[in-house]
Amino acid sequence: MSRMRTPVAASVGVLALVLSGCSSSQDGEPTAEPSASAAATSSSAGSSLPGSSAATSQPSGSAFVYRLPGTGVFPEGITADDDTFWVTSTSDGAVFRGTVGDPEVRPFLAPGENGRTGAAGLDVEDGDDSETGVLVIAGGATGRVWVHDAETGELRATLTNGLGADATFLNDVVVGDDGEAYVTDSRSPVLWRVPPNAQGDGQLEPAVTFDGTPFVYGEGFNANGIVEVDDDALVIVQSSTGNLYRVDGGSREVTQVDLGGATLQNGDGLEYDDDTLYVVRNRDGLIARVDLSDDGRSGRVTGEIRDPSFAYPTTVAAVDDRLLVVNSQFDKRGGDPVEPFTVSAVPR
Repeated sequence: MSRMRTPVAASVGVLALVLSGCSSSQDGEPTAEPSASAAATSSSAGSSLPGSSAATSQPSGSAFVYRLPGTGVFPEGITADDDTFWVTSTSDGAVFRGTVGDPEVRPFLAPGENGRTGAAGLDVEDGDDSETGVLVIAGGATGRVWVHDAETGELRATLTNGLGADATFLNDVVVGDDGEAYVTDSRSPVLWRVPPNAQGDGQLEPAVTFDGTPFVYGEGFNANGIVEVDDDALVIVQSSTGNLYRVDGGSREVTQVDLGGATLQNGDGLEYDDDTLYVVRNRDGLIARVDLSDDGRSGRVTGEIRDPSFAYPTTVAAVDDRLLVVNSQFDKRGGDPVEPFTVSAVPR
């Protein structure tokens, strides 16, 4: 996941100019997908979900598609800072870096290095005048989190929760305004904490334990996407139920977000910007828009974003007036994925 930090209207304008003359013959080159008819892509318009009477489906049909280098990538996570974005590979732990307006997406962190055999969600923290920012990368079933310099790729810290692959899946990351990072665990009912300025090898710290709270873990994937909202509160989606949960920034109290009876089944990555929460619903191949209250305690589903280029989308990052959407093709694992793997840029 990622939160938009600085508008990049100029870069997006460059992107539009570059893409208007692009072909699709080179790896890493964005390609304009043909528009689908509104009838074919807006079948859920006028959704009757509780709490979403005003929801509408917005077919895009105007995506620009970035191509990722390599084969068998099966990407999952994305984060953006200004006009730079990073994407993870679940198959081998590689991390790629791209620039809005540049058709090439390039390798950034090599697969398998530092024990990073798989990578899921990630987030970037801005640097200050004295140092560059950092990437915090969740390692899925490895139970590890890596902290890298976002500019050079230098490893700063490796943290672990010490749990076996069957007991943990570190899934998504958010770096808070105070520099603390939080990592969701889809298998173990714990929200893990990465302290600011982490260095060297260490242990992940539990920030919240969900046992005894309204956030009840069950079969399937549980805690997944995470964002920070106003008042330093955290909002997390539970993939298996489609519920949202709020973790108070001070008391750490856990409550369910009131969506008026609506659910966000198969919710995966989250993005939060200007009181709008974007929820990627992977198996459903769409992004739901939620108008979230200022305190994050309630919300209303107001619409959906679909695009013909989406291929089992997992997560999303906002860059100015567009969303960068990862096309994981997880439904084609063990089969025949369409390569190269891609990231779609769609209007939001």
